[in-house]
Amino acid sequence: MPRDDAPTPPTQHDAASHPDDARPRLATRAVWSGEDGPWTGGATQVPVVKSVAFGYDDLDHWRDVALGREEGHIYGRNTNPTVAAFEAKVRDLEGAEAATAFSTGMAAISDTLFTLLTPGARVVSVKDTYGGTNVVFREFLPAWGVDVALCETLEHDAILAEIAKGADVLYLESPTNPTTKVLDLAALAAAAHEQGATVVVDNTFATPINQRPLELGADLVLHSATKYLGGHADALGGVVVGARDLVARIYHHREINGAALHPGAAYDLLRGLKTLALRVERQNASALRIATWLEAHPHVAQVHYPGLASHPGHAVAARQMPGGFGGMLSFDLHGGFAAVERVVPRLRFAHRAANLGAVETVVAPPRTGSHVELSEAERAAMGIPEGLVRYSVGIEDPDDLIDDLAAALSVLDAPDR
Repeated sequence: MPRDDAPTPPTQHDAASHPDDARPRLATRAVWSGEDGPWTGGATQVPVVKSVAFGYDDLDHWRDVALGREEGHIYGRNTNPTVAAFEAKVRDLEGAEAATAFSTGMAAISDTLFTLLTPGARVVSVKDTYGGTNVVFREFLPAWGVDVALCETLEHDAILAEIAKGADVLYLESPTNPTTKVLDLAALAAAAHEQGATVVVDNTFATPINQRPLELGADLVLHSATKYLGGHADALGGVVVGARDLVARIYHHREINGAALHPGAAYDLLRGLKTLALRVERQNASALRIATWLEAHPHVAQVHYPGLASHPGHAVAARQMPGGFGGMLSFDLHGGFAAVERVVPRLRFAHRAANLGAVETVVAPPRTGSHVELSEAERAAMGIPEGLVRYSVGIEDPDDLIDDLAAALSVLDAPDR
């Protein structure tokens, strides 16, 4: 099980051994947090509340709720009971004061950046973030008059130097998508705070089971909930957690711009979160086995997985990812994209799709998936070769996945005709 800051469990399972204020461990919180109820009719599951509006007979009470003086809901674009339960669960898993949810992960990313950055502001980040995030940095923010400094991801001193020039926001992603580079979050957050910057970390790849950036100095943590949090590839969503005052600002931006999470999607994400710890524990173990196997394969030029001792960020990852190294890996094939075209279609137990973090294994070359918006030259500048395959490990038997990879890779034993 992943390490948590909770006390050691007692050996006796009696009520006196479990005071009400004892902090449950992550797997328990994934099931129970945000689901206090009471729900209508004594339901044990959070209901899907699809009402757009919420009515009040007492006009003074209505006004107090609308102004945030009392708890309650007014309109679905602002808040919703099902969505609130999802927010509470993620907030507790990340150890945050507050959370606000979005219709997609990119809505969470873009709303956060446009809340924190105004014309003339400066943001420091790294070059090989997720492709959609990179587009925001390269196209949208500069058009808004924001100064964007994108650094080589593994050049720690260069990132520190850019931070020292002044920064309003430091935006980090670790492990990165798709090359699983690892950043020293604590060191970079400390340097950013010296400049008065707000530190934002995309924790989608790691999940709160493996890594909790708020404990490493981040101010805000965001997720594409579509991925590991939901885990079943059937619901879009995003979420931001952090200090109450910062989240309130982002919530205000989101409620006016309208990227609200649908209550049906919130329910699906809630249901997925209940098995998050189980899924991630299995995916951590399977990914390490598969990465180790791939590293020894003659047709594989390099494997990118922070759990490998050969990974340049392994020592940092071991320190800041106490729960495990994640279910995401990528590998470079000898022969470039021509080899990718031969191998990927032969995989039997992998969806060829632009997604990750699901119970099923998902495979995608960045050229057609995560970084399809970029040119080959732009991907190369980010350290993404054309022979790279991103491999999101599911919960299948790892021996079957290794056999599947072996069979697909065997096509490279014969010359292409």
